[in-house]
Amino acid sequence: MRVVFMGTPDFSVPVLEALIAAGHEIACVYCQPPRPAGRGKKDRPSPVEISARNAGLTVRHPVSLRTTEAQADFAALEAEIAVVVAYGLILPQAILDAPARGCLNIHASLLPRWRGAAPIHRAIMAGDAETGVCIMQMEAGLDTGPVLLRRATPIDTEETTAQLHDRLSVMGAELIVAALADPDGLTPVAQPGAGVTYASKIDKAEARIDWTLPAAQVDRQIRGLSPFPGAWTEHNGTRIKVLGARRAQGDGVPGTVLINPLRVACGAGAVELTRLQRAGRGAQSAEEFLRGWPLAPGTAF
Repeated sequence: MRVVFMGTPDFSVPVLEALIAAGHEIACVYCQPPRPAGRGKKDRPSPVEISARNAGLTVRHPVSLRTTEAQADFAALEAEIAVVVAYGLILPQAILDAPARGCLNIHASLLPRWRGAAPIHRAIMAGDAETGVCIMQMEAGLDTGPVLLRRATPIDTEETTAQLHDRLSVMGAELIVAALADPDGLTPVAQPGAGVTYASKIDKAEARIDWTLPAAQVDRQIRGLSPFPGAWTEHNGTRIKVLGARRAQGDGVPGTVLINPLRVACGAGAVELTRLQRAGRGAQSAEEFLRGWPLAPGTAF
C-alpha cells in the first residue's frame, strides 16, 4: 500500500521499520521538528527522522497541519492510508479524510481504557494487570475511534515503563503489518461507553516519592515513572532517582532503610530499590550505588 507514516519518538521507529520490511511504499514520513537537546542545545532530529533518512525516505515536519498549504501538501501525496503512532500533533478533519482508507492509529492501551498521552505510565501506576495495543480508525475525538485489531499482554510485577514501552512498540509493529495485509477483512468495533479512562500527561510534580504511602503504591510509582521523569527521593540534600523497585517484606518508620541492599519502609510494607541514579551519574544497581553512597540501616530518606 502507499502509506504516509506519522510518528516521532523511539516508540514509533519499530513500526516504520516493519512497514518498510513488509514492502509498503512510504510516500512520506511526518514527524516533529528537530528540538534543542544535549549540553550544547543543538537541534537534534527525532528518532523517526533519523530512521527515515537512513532509509532514504522523504521527511516533513510542519509546525501545524491546520494551514491550507499543509493540508494540500498532504493530500497531494495521494496515500491509500496513513499510519499514526505517537506523532505529537492533532490531525484536523481534512488530514483524516485525505487518504483513501483514512488514518489508522496505533495506541498503547486496551481502549477505551487509557485514552490520551501517557497510557503506558498510567497503566503501571494504576496497578493494571494487563495492557496491550489497539489499531484504531482515527476520528476527530481523542482516541475515540472504532478499534480494528487489539492484542493484550500481562504487565509483569517488576516491569518498568521503559520495558513495557519496548514490548508494546514491537507488538504495535506486528499488529499494523497484520492490519495492512488484509484491510478489507477488518471489522471496526465501536468502543464501549463504559470503562473510559484518560491517561493525562505525566507531571514532574508526581515524581517525588511519599514514603508514607503503602508499598504497593510506591512500587507502582517508581516503576511507572522509570525512566522519565524518574521517581525521586532525597538524602542529605541530594536528589536520588529510583528507577527500579519491587515489593518486599518489612515494616518501620516510612522512608527508613531497613536492610541493604536496599529495602525501605513505607506507610504499609516495604519496597526494595533495585536501580538508582544520582545527579550527573549513570543509573546503577543498588549494590553499585551503595559502594559510592553508603546508606546504613536506620538511614532516613
